[in-house]
Order: sequence, then structure tokens, then C-alpha cells
Amino acid sequence: MQEVQVKEVARREKGRVFFRFDNGTEFTLYRSEIRGLPQAESMLLMTEDAYLPVSLYEKILTEIVGKRAKKRALFLLERMDRTESQLCEKLRQNGYPEECVAAAVEYVKQYHYIDDLRYAKQYIRYHQQKKSSQRLKMDLMKKGVGREQIEQALAEEFVSVAKSMGLNMLNFHRSI
Repeated sequence: MQEVQVKEVARREKGRVFFRFDNGTEFTLYRSEIRGLPQAESMLLMTEDAYLPVSLYEKILTEIVGKRAKKRALFLLERMDRTESQLCEKLRQNGYPEECVAAAVEYVKQYHYIDDLRYAKQYIRYHQQKKSSQRLKMDLMKKGVGREQIEQALAEEFVSVAKSMGLNMLNFHRSI
């Protein structure tokens, strides 16, 4: 495929323009981002049924939309710890194409900003007093954490009530 056809161009609120291409990819650009392109490229992009060279399409996808997806991922993780699955879903809801979602997730994983095992351990540590191990497993699976990671986190972090009572009794006897 040497070219990608622009199937739809729709102006949206807040200075945004929505694009749909013949390969099924959809994304939104801000008018300022479009103005940042060379004039010939921006004119071509804004024309429905126009054919974009693959190099221009990939440049837009990686340098503009992909960069914005990475910044959005960092912003989302700054506010709240998330699993990889939750982050992917949130980025998809924000209208980022799959390629950009995958690149953004790989970027944050590279810096260990996202780690499902760490997330599972923290979740278990925080909720183990109120929830059974089975309930913790179900909750973590709903959040998209893998079964192996859940099992490892439970093995390392979950303290059963009997175990903690035994430790507390031992500490009590030592203090007497």
C-alpha cells in the first residue's frame, strides 16, 4: 500500500478535526497540529477522498498522534495507578488508534510507570483486610491483570487471618 485515502474530515468543537481513513484508522487532530504541517501536506490532509502518501500518514500517526498518546498515558498514570489493560482502554476511549495505544503503553512500560505485578501487590496489600483471596483474584482479573501475576502477588502479599493472628499472638507473648 503506497497511499492511504482520507474518507472523512469533520470539524469538531474546541479546534479539533476528526479524520477517518480507508484502512479503518480514525483519529482527531487539533487545528494547531494541522497548521504545523507544511501547507501542501495540510491541504491534502484536509481534502476528503484525497490520497496521502504512506510516509505522511505514518509521520502524522507517530510524530503527532503517537506523541500526544504518550503524553496522555503519562497524565493518566500521574493521577492514578492503572493496569496495562485499564490504560489501553482509557486511551482507546480518548480516540487514539491501536498503533498509538500500543506505542504509548510500550513507552510507559519501558520506564516502569506501569507494572501489573506491582499493581496487583499494592491492590492486595490495601484490600486484603476487607476481601477474601478469591474476591481479590476476581477483582484483579476484571482489571485485566494476568492469572500468573495474580497468583504471584497473592503468594507474596496475601496474609491470611489465621497467619496474622498467629503472628500477633506470638508478638503478644513476647511482650509479656
